[in-house]
Amino acid sequence: MGQNELLAKIREMKELQQIMDEAAAEIESIKDELKAVMTAEGKEEMTVDVFKVRFQTITSSWFDSAAFKKTHADLYAQFTKPTTSTRFTIA
Repeated sequence: MGQNELLAKIREMKELQQIMDEAAAEIESIKDELKAVMTAEGKEEMTVDVFKVRFQTITSSWFDSAAFKKTHADLYAQFTKPTTSTRFTIA
């Protein structure tokens, strides 16, 4: 693939990324509107036609690896392993 084709592909990808970002922002805006309605009505669950909409508080527990590393550095080092991955970026 030549330079012109590569440039065209990168530009196309950037355009599509922008469209995707705009769509994601619009989705978040709609979600916020639905959450506001549910909060105003004091509901955690609503059925609208064939859709069930939930906006619930969920409690979960997460392991705080940063705090564990500070207090038990030797154990942290003993039970961590390096991993390798690839990253694709265009700046």
